[in-house]
Amino acid sequence: MQVELADFQRVYDVNVKAIFLCAKAVLPSMLKSGYGRIVNIASISGKDGNAGMLAYSSSKAAVINLTKVMGKEYANLGKDITINCIAPAVVQTAMVDAMPPEQVKYMTDKIPMGRTGKLDEVAATILFAASQECSFTTGFCFDASGGRTVY
Repeated sequence: MQVELADFQRVYDVNVKAIFLCAKAVLPSMLKSGYGRIVNIASISGKDGNAGMLAYSSSKAAVINLTKVMGKEYANLGKDITINCIAPAVVQTAMVDAMPPEQVKYMTDKIPMGRTGKLDEVAATILFAASQECSFTTGFCFDASGGRTVY
């Protein structure tokens, strides 16, 4: 393993512990009001795992499972509270713009649609997951991967 413990812990603090703490902070208000939506941000890396990205991939897998468990735990309380997540593949951002073209090609070659996702596509999925219309889906991980993963 090529990751140092301090780096591993930092990634888990940001990607997992922060989600736990945010949920812990907002769920009491949601329970009181009888309504709420939580949409966590995972990654396709959390479903597939990426070599060389042990801390990141495993932390995003933890986000997916944290979402599943919380979704189930809050599903049967008679409240309109849902907890879901989204797992995007590579999305066209400034960070991706700064990558060498061959690195971007390596990532998009894994995507059947053959391209990066767009921010507005990810945002639309999040908006749906956070909407009143998404009232019968909880503990689910929405895939935004251009077909890279279909489970």
